Amino acid sequence: MASVALSEAEKVYIVHGVQEDLRVDGRGCEDYRCVEVETDVVSNTSGSARVKLGHTDILVGVKAEMGTPKLERPNEGYLEFFVDCSANATPEFEGRGGDDLGTEIANTLYRIFNNKSSVDLKSLCISPREHCWVLYVDVLLLECGGNLFDAISIAVKAALFNTRIPRVRVLEDEEGSKDIELSDDPYDCIRLSVENVPCIVTLCKIGYRHVVDATLQEEACSLASLLVSVTSKGVVTCMRKVGKGSLDPESIFEMMETGKRMGKVLHTSLQSVLQKEESLGPKRQKVGFLG
Repeated sequence: MASVALSEAEKVYIVHGVQEDLRVDGRGCEDYRCVEVETDVVSNTSGSARVKLGHTDILVGVKAEMGTPKLERPNEGYLEFFVDCSANATPEFEGRGGDDLGTEIANTLYRIFNNKSSVDLKSLCISPREHCWVLYVDVLLLECGGNLFDAISIAVKAALFNTRIPRVRVLEDEEGSKDIELSDDPYDCIRLSVENVPCIVTLCKIGYRHVVDATLQEEACSLASLLVSVTSKGVVTCMRKVGKGSLDPESIFEMMETGKRMGKVLHTSLQSVLQKEESLGPKRQKVGFLG
């Protein structure tokens, strides 16, 4: 994880401010920074999205490829996650410096999506036990400015919303052999329902209070954080503690309630932005990496 060096005086200033519900950048404890979301930014993918949350910049690409269903789930497709921590994000990621963080993020995403209600994996099955769609979700960290997990979960949901999977038909001849026919119409695609895809809300414990969307400086003042995976209906699907410090049961309960409340707001805002962007159609002006 990208880190920043702070003096004791700076830490005391941040901690005391949080106790008064006033953070260094003027936000309250439950306020997010401005989030910029843009989909369809990478042309050679089935779906893509770029999310900027403060100084955190995330790019996600989804590639749909045909594969074989897993033995334990013969009627479903599946998702594979890969996280690349670019050395441009922070010098700490040079060489293999970002491998551990990339593995940690990928494992967290696997835990979140290891839930039948998150994505309808049966819709990815083409022919049971033989063919299915495999969605390779590639996450690239372009810049680290704190609150990585929240930004990544937003970007993954936006990229899955943008994903178009070609429609195929299974044809069986007289001998029983099966052929897969791809539709000639490039617009004849299936879309994934992302209504139940959860977003992560990270709550950092600073002093006696907790904050959402912490900056790098605030993360340096926090000894323990709670990652809460929340659906659009406010249902907690996964929870994970990060950091060396401890959390008492009362704090965990309060952080969960805050996570559920903020998660519902996050989902509502994201869904509104995605639908508004899609309604513009091909007329919308793409910003991409020029913004």
